[in-house]
Amino acid sequence: MYSTVISGGIRGIYSYLVQVEVDTAQGLPGFEMVGYLGSEVKEAKERVRVAMKNAGYVMPAGKITVNISPADIPKEGTAYDLPVAIAVLCSMEIVPKEALEHFLLIGELGLNGELRPVRGVLPIVRKAKAAGFTSCIVPKENGNEGAVVKGIDVYGLTCLREAAEFLQHYRTPPCAPARVDFEKLFLSEQDNQPDFGDIQGQEGARRAAEIAAAGFHHLLMIGPPGSGKTMIAKRIPSILPPMSMEESLEVSTIYSVAGLLKEKQSLVCRRPFLNPHHTISEHALAGGGRVPRPGVLSLAHRGVLFLDELTEFKRATLEILRQPMEDKEVQIARSSATFTYPASCLVVGAMNPCPCGYYPDRNQCSCSPHEVSRYLYKISGPVLDRMDIVTETKKVDIAKLNDAKGGESSAEILKRIMRARNMQKRRFAGTGFHFNADMGPAQVRKYCPLGAEERQMMEDMFSSMNLSARAYHKIIKVARTIADLEGEELIRRHHLAEAACYRRTDSKYWGRNR
Repeated sequence: MYSTVISGGIRGIYSYLVQVEVDTAQGLPGFEMVGYLGSEVKEAKERVRVAMKNAGYVMPAGKITVNISPADIPKEGTAYDLPVAIAVLCSMEIVPKEALEHFLLIGELGLNGELRPVRGVLPIVRKAKAAGFTSCIVPKENGNEGAVVKGIDVYGLTCLREAAEFLQHYRTPPCAPARVDFEKLFLSEQDNQPDFGDIQGQEGARRAAEIAAAGFHHLLMIGPPGSGKTMIAKRIPSILPPMSMEESLEVSTIYSVAGLLKEKQSLVCRRPFLNPHHTISEHALAGGGRVPRPGVLSLAHRGVLFLDELTEFKRATLEILRQPMEDKEVQIARSSATFTYPASCLVVGAMNPCPCGYYPDRNQCSCSPHEVSRYLYKISGPVLDRMDIVTETKKVDIAKLNDAKGGESSAEILKRIMRARNMQKRRFAGTGFHFNADMGPAQVRKYCPLGAEERQMMEDMFSSMNLSARAYHKIIKVARTIADLEGEELIRRHHLAEAACYRRTDSKYWGRNR
C-alpha cells in the first residue's frame, strides 16, 4: 500500500518542502530508503523500526520502500524520522490518509519512541505556512519555536504513539496548539542589560558609540589597557533600537538552523552580542563544515560582533571580514552548492596601540618604532578602511572616577538614537535598507545631497586626507547619521567635520608607520 507525508528540510538557511513516500508490498522483508540521503537520514530506518516496536506497533512483514522527494536535493539531519514512521503507519491503515493532507510533520525519534528536537523548525514552519498548510506536528521542545509563526497551528508532541493517536482524531485535536505571548517575550528580553551610566568619563568614545549605534556604523576603539573599551562595547546593545518582528524572525531563523533556539527562547528578541575569543578559527567566524552551518558573523546578524584585542586575532581570520563588512553576507562555496548566510552586523573592534599598550605615551611605553609598526600591521589597510569610525580612549582621570553622578544612562542616549532611527525608517521606507550604514554609492547620492560649500569641503578633504572612494562615502554616511541625531534634514559642514575626525586616528597611528 502507498502513502505519503509532507515534511521539510534545510539548505543553508533556506527551507524546502519534501514528500516522504512509503510503499509496502509483499515479498522478502526489507526496508530501503532512497532520495539522495545523507548518513543521518539513512540511519532513520533503524530508529524508525525500533521506535515503532517500543511504541507498540508491529512493522509489516514485507518489502518497505521509502523515497524522500525531490530526489535531486541532498537530505541531511534527523527530522525525517517522524514522517517516515507516520507514513509507514498510514500504509498499515493505522493513521488515516486524509489526516496527512492537512499536516506537515518533522521530528527525530528516539529508540523508545519519544520525539526529540531538531534544527530548523522555524524556517520550515514558515515555508509550510507559505505553501498553504494550516497545521504542523513537531517535537514538544520545538513547539514554541514553531508557534512564533502566525497563521498556522503548531502542535508540540512528545512521542510517536501520541502523534499517531493525534492524527487518528485530527478533526477534534486532543490537545491545543502551542501559543507564544509576544509582548511578554519582548519585554523580558529587554531587562538586565549593562548600562552606559556605569562608564565614567570617555566622552569622546561614548559619542562615537552613540553615532555607531544610531547608523549601525563599524567602530574601532584604540586605547591603553583599562581605559573602558570593553565596557563601552558591551553596553552598545543597550542603546541599539529594539528589533522589529521582521528582524527578530530573520535572526531567529539563523539560530534555528544552527540549533541554538531553546524551548524557553523561542524567538530572539534582543539584538545579538557575540564576543569570540581571539583564537577563533576562520571557519568558526565565517561558517562552514561538511554540511555548512552559520558562523559567528551570521549569528551576530542585526546585532554586535565585538572583536576584543583585535590585533591578537590571526591576520587570516581578520581578512575574512572584508567581504561581509561590505556586502552584509557570507558566501560559502561547496562542490554541491553555494550557501549564502546574512551577516549584517555592527563590527566593534578594541585594541591597544602597541604591544605594551601605552603608545604614544613615552613615559610608560618602551616599544620601539619597529615593534609598534609590526603590532599595527596585524590589521591590514583594507580591513581598517572598512571601519566607519575610529576613536581613542584615554586614561580616565581620578576625579571622574570618583564622580558620584556617573555618566549619561543608556535610556537617555537611546531617546536620541530612536529619533535618528525614525528618520532613517522614513527615509528608507520600501527600499529594504534599515540603517544609514546599509547605503551604497547610489543611495549616498540620493539620500545625502550636499550643498556647494559641503561639496567643496569634501573635495578638499579627499585630497588632503588621501581618502579612498570607500572612505569618502563612509564620511558622508557617518555625517548623515550625525545630522539625524540632531534632527537635521540636510548635512552641514560641522557634521562632515565631525565625521572626518573619526578618520584622523588612522594617520596618527598607522600613517607614521606605513
